[in-house]
Amino acid sequence: MRKTIALAVAAVALAGCGVLPGRQAGGAGDGQAQQTAARAETTTAAPAPQQTEATKAAEATAAIASRQASTSSGGQNGKARVDITGLKRQGRTVTLNWTVTALDGKVNMHNGMSTGTLDYSVSAVSLIDPVNAKRYRVARNGATADSECVCSRTQGQFLEGGQTSSLYAVFAAPPADVTQVNVEMPMIGVLTDVPIS
Repeated sequence: MRKTIALAVAAVALAGCGVLPGRQAGGAGDGQAQQTAARAETTTAAPAPQQTEATKAAEATAAIASRQASTSSGGQNGKARVDITGLKRQGRTVTLNWTVTALDGKVNMHNGMSTGTLDYSVSAVSLIDPVNAKRYRVARNGATADSECVCSRTQGQFLEGGQTSSLYAVFAAPPADVTQVNVEMPMIGVLTDVPIS
């Protein structure tokens, strides 16, 4: 009987100290022990994978060249910012990716970067190779007069304050030793020294 009482007292004492599994500690020093354990977990925890992916995504869309301009096209006046997010060489072509953001007024993307009134695209954008004094125009999907550009279609796009349009165009690649080009865009002007990756 004495052994049973002694074991019961020992079990209650251990439970009160937080030594038995599944029991919470009740002593004054236990809060401090829990805080120390929490601090240790915080300092040794690895960064969340989502944060790493978000950082990579932000780096992938970071602007490599930017320009702001007052625009006037088709009776629409506004102010826009262009951010070039990529100029990537792939074999014998390069692909230009960029965004246009309306900062003020109305920006005519409908045909403001096209070669004609009924050409609702960004076909008038070009690359200029300053080393070889050569202009590269947007690629076409054929050799006839009605061949379409290998580029974004912009029909119906009239951007207003804060609206953004993501665009692309494909060009023949400059020689391999050309690592930077100038990008000429109607309404916006020339963005210089854009790196080719």
